[in-house]
Amino acid sequence: MSRARQPPLVTGISPNEGISWTKVTIRGENLGTGPTDLIGLTICGHNCLLTAEWMSASKIVCRVGQAKNDKGDIIVTTKSGGKGTSTVSFKLLKPEKIGILDQSAVWVDEMNYYDMRTDKNKGIPPLSLRPANPLGIEIDKSRFPQKDLEALFPGMSADFTSENFSAAWYLIENHSTTSFDQLKTAVANLKKQANKKNEGSLAYVKGGLSTFFEAQDALSAIHQKLEADGTEKVEGSMTQKLENVLNRASNTADTLFQEVLGRKDKADSTRNALNVLQRFKFLFNLPLNIERNIQKGDYDVVINDYEKAKSLFGKTEVQVFKKYYAEVETRIEALRELLLDKLLETPSTLHDQKRYIRYLSDLHAPGDPAWQCIVAQHQWILQLMHNCKESYVKEQKGKDIFLFYIYIHACNPLLHSPMLDLDSDVRPSAIGHLGQTASLKRGSSFQSGRDDAWRYKAPQQVVFVEKLTKLVVSQLPNFWKLWISYVNGSLFSETAEKSGQMERSKKNARQRQNDFKKMIQEVMHSLVKLIRGALLPFSLREGESRQYGGWEMKSELSGQWLTHVIQTVRLSSESLTALEIPNDMLQIIQDLILDLRVRCIIVTLQHTAEDIKRLAEKEDWVVDNEGLTSLPSQFEQCIVHSLQSLKTVLDCKPGEASVFQQQKTQEDVCQLSIGIMQVFIDCLEQLSTKPDGDIDTAHLSVDVSSPDLFGSIQEESSLSSEQRLLITLSNCRYLERHTFLNIAEHFEKHGFQGVEKITQVSMESLKELDQRLFEMYIEFKADPIVGSLEPGIYAGYFDWKDCLVPAGVRNYLKEALVNIIAVHAEVFNISKDLVPRVMSRVVEAVSEELSRLMQCVSYFSRNGALQARLEICALKDAMAIYLTPESSSSFKQALEALPQLSSGTDKKLLEELLNKFKSSMHLQLTCFQASSSTMIKT
Repeated sequence: MSRARQPPLVTGISPNEGISWTKVTIRGENLGTGPTDLIGLTICGHNCLLTAEWMSASKIVCRVGQAKNDKGDIIVTTKSGGKGTSTVSFKLLKPEKIGILDQSAVWVDEMNYYDMRTDKNKGIPPLSLRPANPLGIEIDKSRFPQKDLEALFPGMSADFTSENFSAAWYLIENHSTTSFDQLKTAVANLKKQANKKNEGSLAYVKGGLSTFFEAQDALSAIHQKLEADGTEKVEGSMTQKLENVLNRASNTADTLFQEVLGRKDKADSTRNALNVLQRFKFLFNLPLNIERNIQKGDYDVVINDYEKAKSLFGKTEVQVFKKYYAEVETRIEALRELLLDKLLETPSTLHDQKRYIRYLSDLHAPGDPAWQCIVAQHQWILQLMHNCKESYVKEQKGKDIFLFYIYIHACNPLLHSPMLDLDSDVRPSAIGHLGQTASLKRGSSFQSGRDDAWRYKAPQQVVFVEKLTKLVVSQLPNFWKLWISYVNGSLFSETAEKSGQMERSKKNARQRQNDFKKMIQEVMHSLVKLIRGALLPFSLREGESRQYGGWEMKSELSGQWLTHVIQTVRLSSESLTALEIPNDMLQIIQDLILDLRVRCIIVTLQHTAEDIKRLAEKEDWVVDNEGLTSLPSQFEQCIVHSLQSLKTVLDCKPGEASVFQQQKTQEDVCQLSIGIMQVFIDCLEQLSTKPDGDIDTAHLSVDVSSPDLFGSIQEESSLSSEQRLLITLSNCRYLERHTFLNIAEHFEKHGFQGVEKITQVSMESLKELDQRLFEMYIEFKADPIVGSLEPGIYAGYFDWKDCLVPAGVRNYLKEALVNIIAVHAEVFNISKDLVPRVMSRVVEAVSEELSRLMQCVSYFSRNGALQARLEICALKDAMAIYLTPESSSSFKQALEALPQLSSGTDKKLLEELLNKFKSSMHLQLTCFQASSSTMIKT
């Protein structure tokens, strides 16, 4: 998962002061990932987002607005980082008005000004310009502070163009030292300017009067001439005399110019024919124009011309018109076929499809072109999906052949071929580790900028799912929108609406709703089954495996790749849901996601068990002060890492069901979790019981600076089997008290079911291993000590019936104590927490054997009884800190088997000999007295 970005921080602004609408450059850190990420920008409390231009994550350019504060911070707000902070501030200066005649260091445009809010030049009409000195006298700027004037005249302004103009402020600021006479002159100048303004409009009208009169005279003359000409024509036509003259002239002309008149009639006939051709040239030229416009793609022009010709000549009885109109219909029919072919052609855009459907409806094409297009698109999408699968299956087989040749080439370097010449044709390896890419966290699975090397790192099934889902998400929206347009009638033009074709189309759409629903379901089923064939082939039926499968499943995908696939399918589902497709059609995708999530969890847990099995190879037997190696920590980290990798899989997205809703899934996950714990317990047993020849020589490292250490193991000595048992026992103790409980908390945190069962079964198995190893170690250490007691007691033909007065504790007991001290030292060097448990069991074994030996003696002499009591008491006092009820009972039984001391002399001698023993063995017995650990009962 991706970590949230830091909030924006502004560290610089240039310039750091200026008037409103000053262009500034803001620099800092985390200023957004792009223009759309920037959602807020304020300078001195004013929102400047409208003029902001995002350049990079460390640079923004904008203009300062009309802020109220004189000085303030620069605050940047982004979607990814939230509201930011600023280490610098901006000072807003009061703008100084510059008149037209005032001197300025920069050029001031007199006719245009730049509106910085809208980035447009706006013209200022000349009449709106005002003189810089309306009084017409010399300006003498005062030295009064601007703040004092603002306080004196609140809400007013010295700008005479302002609505809140204050004459007093203006006079104080510009004429504070002007004399009264000069002010009178200024009043006179103002009156003259007002008179000129009033006289301006009247003078303009007076100057144009002559032009107005000339235009009126010209119009009157033209009107009179037209009326005179009309009257003469009417009077001439009414004169009978003129009519007779014209008749005689006509008869004479016919006689004299018969031939000429014949030619004239022929010319008139020709002229009339030409007039007909000219008048109806639209129809005569229409076939040729249709062909030309079709070639240019101007189908709208063709349709308009056809509609016009149909309305004019569709029902004509003139043979010429019928002939040409038949030619038009022939070309229109060819156009219908051409448009239908283009409509059914794939691939095509939704815009082109709508356009061709509208053309065909305007041309009154038979059938239902819109539905034909929907059916063709449906078949094309299905074909694309299956072609995608076939191409990747073939590519997988080709890649396997390529890897086989590489393997052969590696095994026999003498083989060489151009295909294997990796120097000339560098090809990325088909085997790679899972890259830590950003797409695994959000990203998006449909980004087009993916590196080509990723295709060779990722398994073919993963790349196929990426490609398949991208294909469906890119094609299905247009398919769905085409259906929606077909239902609401937006595919047709106004002409089709008037002709009733739209209503017929809506009726057809209502009748075909079930057919379209089956199309969507078929696409969804194909998508899901193709993904199942690539990732979950066992979930397909026998007949479906051949159609949707075909992949070579040499090894199952890892949990990380399955997580990536789940993310891809989820994004596809979200994209399809955004189209407002009914949920019942998309439920099959949710079922697929659930199955993928379950499979991902199972595969991840299986791989985790394999990884934990290999932890035995990483055991270095390096022991810390608590007697632990790194193995328990590695085991816990492995489990935690596995659960963290499943977080996105376990989390339920909107519309998804819990992955543990099925009882079978709960049981499978519970058994796998128990199996993981058992694998690690078996790993511990394997390490502790492996023969010396099967284990690498390692050195037991201890902290020599620890004050709790008693002795040390030589640095160059290898571990014995007893030391490995002790280290494993120490690890088991830590696992029981800490690691297994921590893992149970992680299981509960991630929503696992049956955590109590997992913990209980694992704890029982761990305790069984701990007890077996402990008994094994006690057997290794206690048996030799116990076995040496009886030979030591009867060494030198010793006899309890006939022995000398005791002179002290015999050597066999001292040797036993030294051996016990050696065991203590070995356990203490590895884990001082194990000392009470081990020593208690050793003392129990020794006391039990000593009790048995005493009870087997048939008779004790006085000296024999005293000697036996001395040795039993010496051993009991030396090991007093490790006595248990069992060992105390054994010592008690041993003492009860001895005759009681009857004389005070014997008691005194016993006490003296005990003190002598403790004094002589004081150094050896110190290790028992120094231990303060609480004894652990076995």
